[in-house]
Amino acid sequence: MHGLADQLYRALGSISANIAEGYSRGTGKGRALFYEYALGSARESRDWYYKSRHVIEEEVITHRLRLLTQIIRLLLTMVPQQRGRSLREGIAKYNHNSCDPEASWNIDPDELVDLLQNVPSLD
Repeated sequence: MHGLADQLYRALGSISANIAEGYSRGTGKGRALFYEYALGSARESRDWYYKSRHVIEEEVITHRLRLLTQIIRLLLTMVPQQRGRSLREGIAKYNHNSCDPEASWNIDPDELVDLLQNVPSLD
């Protein structure tokens, strides 16, 4: 469990660190590179949460998977804006209750606000 928690903590921290670093870059190409790093970390984090579904409460896992999916969607919008080419997120393999893999990949602002305001705690 310690190894899983350490990997998850590092991957999650890398998302915001790379977004912050990318935001400070002077060119779109430079920003896009760090946003792509953040995208990789977000996908890695989502994978670690999925792997931890047997030791973390279902409500927490569902929330985190949904939130990370929204972050991935945002990054998939930001990278092409900066670089000028498109990226695509395939069908998510993380079928965990409300994480519908057939759902539209459009970002739902109301869902994102709900995810950020209603964070379940780890007990």
